[in-house]
Amino acid sequence: MRPDLSIDLFMSIQQTDICIVGAGISGLAVATFLRREQPQGSLLVLEQGERPGGAIRSYSNEGYLAEWGPHGFLDNREESRELIALAGLEDDKVAAPLSRFVRYLCLQGRLTLVPQTPPRILMAPLMSWPNKFRLFMGDLQRPYFAGEPTVAQWVEHRFGAAMLPFADAVYTGTYAGDIKKLRIDGVMPGMRALEKEHGSVLRALFARMRAKKRERKASGLAKTGMPAMTSFTAGMEQLPLALAKKLLAGDQLQLNCGVQSIAQAEGGWLLNTRQGAYRCQQLVLALPLNASLQLLQSAGIGALPPAPSLPEARIDSVLLGFGPEADIPFGFGYLAPEQEGRFALGALFSTHMFPGRAPEGGHLLEILVGGRRHPERLQLSDTEMIERAYADVSQLMHLPEKPRFTAVLRPEAAIPQPEEGYLPLLAWREALKQQHSNLHLLGFGWNGIGLNEMVREAKLLALALAARPVAAFDEVKGIYM
Repeated sequence: MRPDLSIDLFMSIQQTDICIVGAGISGLAVATFLRREQPQGSLLVLEQGERPGGAIRSYSNEGYLAEWGPHGFLDNREESRELIALAGLEDDKVAAPLSRFVRYLCLQGRLTLVPQTPPRILMAPLMSWPNKFRLFMGDLQRPYFAGEPTVAQWVEHRFGAAMLPFADAVYTGTYAGDIKKLRIDGVMPGMRALEKEHGSVLRALFARMRAKKRERKASGLAKTGMPAMTSFTAGMEQLPLALAKKLLAGDQLQLNCGVQSIAQAEGGWLLNTRQGAYRCQQLVLALPLNASLQLLQSAGIGALPPAPSLPEARIDSVLLGFGPEADIPFGFGYLAPEQEGRFALGALFSTHMFPGRAPEGGHLLEILVGGRRHPERLQLSDTEMIERAYADVSQLMHLPEKPRFTAVLRPEAAIPQPEEGYLPLLAWREALKQQHSNLHLLGFGWNGIGLNEMVREAKLLALALAARPVAAFDEVKGIYM
C-alpha cells in the first residue's frame, strides 16, 4: 500500500539529486566520498536524531573516557584511512598494535593469554596436542559442509568440538551472538567461498598466503605487519563529528529530520518528514538493517522482504574506574565463552589500549553484559549490574575492594544477528537493486557490523553514484580474538 502523500499539497518540496537517510558512519561516509568525487554535486543527509554518528558515541565523565558503541577499528583498510584523512583527523589517531598487545580467554575460571600469530597459537597450551592434530587433519579431510550451517555446526565439522569455545569467544566479541544460531555464511562469506573452492580452510589460507607472497615479490612491496586497533584522542565519536561538521558547513546535513515515509515519484523518490518533504533522484538508506526494513514496508516497492526484521543483540557496558593499585593484565581485554558460566561476556582494558581513558595513573575497565544469550541481564538495575560485574572480574584479577568510579552505559543501538533468514534478506536486497537501480541499501548489519566493512561499502556506492570505476576486491575477513 502506498503511504498517504496528501501532506505534499500543503508544503514545499525540497529538491536534491541524492538523498541519504541516516547520519551514522555509513551515511556520513557515502556523503564524504561523494563530496570528494563530485564537489559540486547536490546531496543531502537526513538524520532523525539531534546528533550524528549512529551507534558510534563516546562517553566522558570525571576524567574517564569510554564508548557506548564500537571501541576502535583495525587500520588495515585503505578506505578507512582515506575517510580519516578527509575528516582531517590523521594527527588525532591513537593506535594499539596487535603485534604488541594481546587478548585473553577466560578458560576454567582463569585468564589465559591468546597469542596473535598462528605459530604461537599452535604452541600455546590452549588445547591438548591430540585436539590440535584433530583440528588440522579434520579440516584437511572433511568434505564441504553444504547448506547454511550455524557457526557451531561448521566449526565442529571442520575442526572438532575442542574449537567451539574459541569460536564462541570470537563471535561473542564481534556480534555478542550465539554460535548455535549465527550462520557461518553470514559472518564469514569470503572464507566459505574459499573453503568450497579449495576443499579446506587451511588449503585456502595457504593458497592465499602464496598468492600474496607472489604479488609482493612482483610489485616489490615489503611484507606488511599486523594491523593496529585504532581510535582517536577524544574517542570514536570524534570521527563522525568531524565528518558531520563539514557537511553541516555546506548545508548538506539536516539533524532532527526523521523520515516518516518514502514513495516512488516521477524520476526518483519522495520523502516525507515532520520538517517537510524532499524529492531526490537517487535514494540511499544508510540505516541499520531493521530500520531500513521497517521504512520499506509501506514504500510500494514491490516484493516485501522475506522477513520483517532480524533478531538483535544488545550489550550494556559497566564502567569501573580504579587507581594505580589495580593489577590489570596488559592487553586489549578478555572474552568468556558461554561454557564458563560467567556474568560478563568479557571486558576491555581501556587504559592499556589508548591513552587518556582515565585520570593520571588510573585504570578503566569496560565490562560487557547481555548479548544474544542473556538479554534478561539488561533488566538489572545499575547498582546490581555494577555489583555483579565487579564480583565477576575481581575473581580473574586483583582489584581494590571498591572502584573509584562506576557507571552503566545502556546504548539504544543493537547488533543485527546474521541468523536464519539473513541470507534470503541479502538475496532480496540484490533483487531489489535490479528492480530499483536508484534505491540503495547499506549500513549497520547489511554486509557486516565493523566500521571498516561499512566504510568500504560506502565508498563503493559513492564511486558508483559518481560513475567512477570500481576495482574488484576479494575480501576474506581476518580473525583477531
